[in-house]
Amino acid sequence: MILLFTDFGLEGPYTGQVKAALLQQAPGVPVIDLFADAPSQRPYESAYLLAAYCQAFPEGSIFLCVVDPGVGGTRAAVALHADGRWFVGPDNGLLEIVRRHARTCQAFGIVPSRQPVSASFHGRDVFAPAVAALARGMTPQQAGWLPQNLTPRPDWPDDYSGIIYIDCYGNAMTGLRADQWPENAGLRLSGKDIRRVRTFSDVGLGQPLCYANANGLIEVAVNQGRADRTLRLAVGTTIEIIHS
Repeated sequence: MILLFTDFGLEGPYTGQVKAALLQQAPGVPVIDLFADAPSQRPYESAYLLAAYCQAFPEGSIFLCVVDPGVGGTRAAVALHADGRWFVGPDNGLLEIVRRHARTCQAFGIVPSRQPVSASFHGRDVFAPAVAALARGMTPQQAGWLPQNLTPRPDWPDDYSGIIYIDCYGNAMTGLRADQWPENAGLRLSGKDIRRVRTFSDVGLGQPLCYANANGLIEVAVNQGRADRTLRLAVGTTIEIIHS
């Protein structure tokens, strides 16, 4: 299957154009809309989100990844094979955390198969054809792609103490993997100490909490409220880890 992970938004033509390109070039392969609202033009926060959510999908899955504020610039277009899954996107850090957490991986530089290539829409013109080629069973060697190392990001931590995504309920995901932090570790946000609990009903109505979400990240919420408004949170808000 093909998974779309983009910041194209929920409106407008971009997701539809990419899906049309995939349908034409890899007919019959299911295309899943995973995220159309990844942090806009923010590959840093998006990298932690992608690394958490890709784990739920089987080997052979192919992710089309576009959070690409430098589209048309000098950054390379790459395909990363990590733990049996493919990730196609820009070499701007978006694939860094996937690469770092993988047991096995190899990266390739993509040679565009479609001409002409728009300078501003590589999602349709570069990445979608590459994904379609993989979905048809083509190997990197058959596509003419050569091994290529991703640009290193040594200043990016393994776990990011900040908000990486806010969902439709106002819940705020962090870049912290829950299994890397002890059960008694809480968070401090907006001057409030927030304890870690199992689920929403473990605190009173309107009270903040943090917990391990369904995809393994520490998430901040307010029971039957909106954490983003109550705690004044946005993508990029930093947090402090506290131990009781």
